[in-house]
This record gives sequence, structure tokens and C-alpha cells, in this order.
Amino acid sequence: MTPAARLAAAIEVFASIESERRPAADALKSWGLTHRYAGSGDRAAIAGLVYDALRRRASSAFIMQADSPRAILLGMLKRERGLDIDAIGKLADGSKYAPEKLSDDECKRLETDDIESAPSYVAGDYPQWLDPYFERTFGDARAEEGAALASRAPLDLRVNTLKAEFSTVAKALSDLDPEPVRWSPWGLRVRLSADAKSPAIHAEPAFIKGMVEVQDEASQLAAMFSGAKPGEQVIDLCAGAGGKTLALAAMMQNKGQIFATDDDKRRLAPIHDRLKRSGARNVQVRSPKSVGGEIDDLSGRMDLVLTDAPCTGTGAWRRNPDAKWRMRPGALEQRQKEQAEVLDRAVTLLKPDGRIAYVTCSVLEEENGAQVRAFLGRNPSFAVEAPGTVTQALGERALVFSKAARLSGEGILMTPRLTGTDGFFVALLRRGG
Repeated sequence: MTPAARLAAAIEVFASIESERRPAADALKSWGLTHRYAGSGDRAAIAGLVYDALRRRASSAFIMQADSPRAILLGMLKRERGLDIDAIGKLADGSKYAPEKLSDDECKRLETDDIESAPSYVAGDYPQWLDPYFERTFGDARAEEGAALASRAPLDLRVNTLKAEFSTVAKALSDLDPEPVRWSPWGLRVRLSADAKSPAIHAEPAFIKGMVEVQDEASQLAAMFSGAKPGEQVIDLCAGAGGKTLALAAMMQNKGQIFATDDDKRRLAPIHDRLKRSGARNVQVRSPKSVGGEIDDLSGRMDLVLTDAPCTGTGAWRRNPDAKWRMRPGALEQRQKEQAEVLDRAVTLLKPDGRIAYVTCSVLEEENGAQVRAFLGRNPSFAVEAPGTVTQALGERALVFSKAARLSGEGILMTPRLTGTDGFFVALLRRGG
């Protein structure tokens, strides 16, 4: 397919997403099944255009003064891809399989490309109803923070220290040109171009042998900040596919015991193969709602409860850009309720001097600092571990990280703009006496 034909296909897919209110991945898969002549490179390029349009949907529509799929895709080419009017005109020239030729009005809009007068939610490319929430978290910097959350994410990997040294894994993946991440001592980063196919990391020998896992740097840091130590009794209360469980096992050097559990046992399905591949031997997987799988016997026994709490996922918009446009106010209220329930459940599992690592992949104050304050109000025997102390886990990088991230009385907030990671919040809550 020509670049122009790919653009036309992306407009078609975007229209399907809009009209049928379906996830982008489903729309792209359906298009691929009905257009089998398109090769893998074509499908990757079309997906890149669609996801970039979702990332810059609001600002692209503002530039074009129209919110049609065509207008958003054209505006994105200027806003995100940085193409000039001539380059865009060559893609939309009305030739066979190409989008219709640019109109005079479209040319005028693309030449001005001015969003300085745009509201913060437009410049930041997030839903208007979220603007008060972003203002509470970021104040006057909310447009810049939103724009960073709309950027394209790299592929982050975690070296599994149970299986290999950092340098060994970097060498084994040299064909992907990985580079060390900024903060995590376990992290490697693969930067991806706009039209690039995602590398087949699952086919790499290093991955197959369990030497490396896919995990965003902020998620790696969340595990590190929990302070899990060899020999401790730990439960990952919302383990899901097990990314943080695996990181904890490596931190603990296979000593002590980790219990991985989740209210939805379907989310736990991938963890079994991942554990076998990783060499983690100190993990028990339990499904609390299955027969014989309750965790009641763990009450009062845990040194650490990791709660990667259900959240809106606003911090992960770089990786799932269509989620922000499908998010509704009711979802935030529901997540807040679930977060409070998970935190209260964690208390029952702790030893008298135990600690809770409260983690979200959200940037919203309502899910982060406000939840911690509400928890402390219900549980006066707990206190927040000073964030400056928690970050000491980074060693010589701790001071610079502490200046980059947002440290508050409740915890640590990471964002793409501040730390170059996904948006994550971490609070360490320690029970006294």
C-alpha cells in the first residue's frame, strides 16, 4: 500500500471507532480481516496513524475546526507527525486509493496550526470533563502534563536478575538497540518510530529463557519502592498477570514467600507461564474466590501487602490512547470505591508492624493523595513513610529522581513529563506499634 492509501485506510478505521464506539484494537483487527491484501507493515503503519490520531484528537480537531475522522487525521499529521502542508498535500491528493484532495479551508487550517488560544484540555488532549481533576493535580501545568500523556510510549523491559546480569541481557538484545532507562537499575528501553512494528520481543531467546520481561519503568520503580526484602512474607493483592510479583521475587532473591492473588482469576491466567519462565520459586498463586483458594489463613501474617489498586488508568494513556476518550465520570467513582475496599482488606493481612504499598497507574488526586488521606482517617495507627526515604532505594539516583518526581505528604507521583515514565503513584503506609 502507498502512504496515501494507508492514510485513507486510517481514516476509515477511525470512522469505525467513532461510529461504532469500539476499542481501537478491535476496529483495526476487523479492518485487517476484511483487507487481507494489506501486509504486516501496512497494518502497523495504519495502526500508528490511528493511535496517533487518538493521542492528538482534541488538538487536531481544534486546528482543523472540525471533528470528522478526516479532519482529525489531517490535523494529527501536522500536530503529531510534524508534516508541512506540502507533505500532507501529497498524501491527500485525490489520486487512486488516496483521500480526497485538500480543500482551500483545510490548507488554511493546516498552515496556521495555532493552539495557543486553546483551552487546557484541548492543548493537553484529554476529555473536557476531566479538566477540573487535572487542575487539582497539576494546576497551570495541566496542559503540558496532558500533552506528555498523549505522547508515544517506548518499549520498556525489566532484566530478571534471577536469571541474568544486566549487561548480558543488553548484549543479547543488541539487535533492538536497547538503552538503559533513566532511573531503574533493572530497566532497558527500546524506542519506536511512528510507523515501526512492535518488536517481536516474545520471540527473542532472552525472553523465552526468562531473562527479561516487558514492564514500564514506573511499574519497576513501584515494586522497588515497596522495599520487599529477602525472607519476608508478602502478598500481591491485585497481581493480575504478575508483572510486579515477578519483580518482587527477584528483589527477594527467591527467599521468603510471595502470595499472588486477584479477585478475578482470569487476570491471573498468564502468571503461571511467566513464573515458570522467570525461575521464581517463592511464589504461590491463589484465587481468593475459588474453592480452597481463600487467603483467610494469611490474615495477620504479612510483612508487606502490595496493592496495585484498580484505577482509571489515566497514567497509562500513552499505551492505550483510546481509553481516555471512552472513560466516563462514573468509572472514577467506581474505582475510588474499589480502592478503599482494597486498602481496608490489606489491613487485615498485615503483621502489627507491617506495611502497605499503595500503587495506582493514575495521575488523579482523587485516586492517589485523597485515598491515602481517607485511609489514614480510618486507620490512625498507620503513617506514611516519608517519600524522600522511600526513594533512597534508588541509591545515587535518588536525589535527582526526588527533584524530578512530585513528592507530597502522601506519596510519590511519576508522570511522562516529570520522570519520562508512565504515570504512577506510590505510597508506603506503615503500621505503628
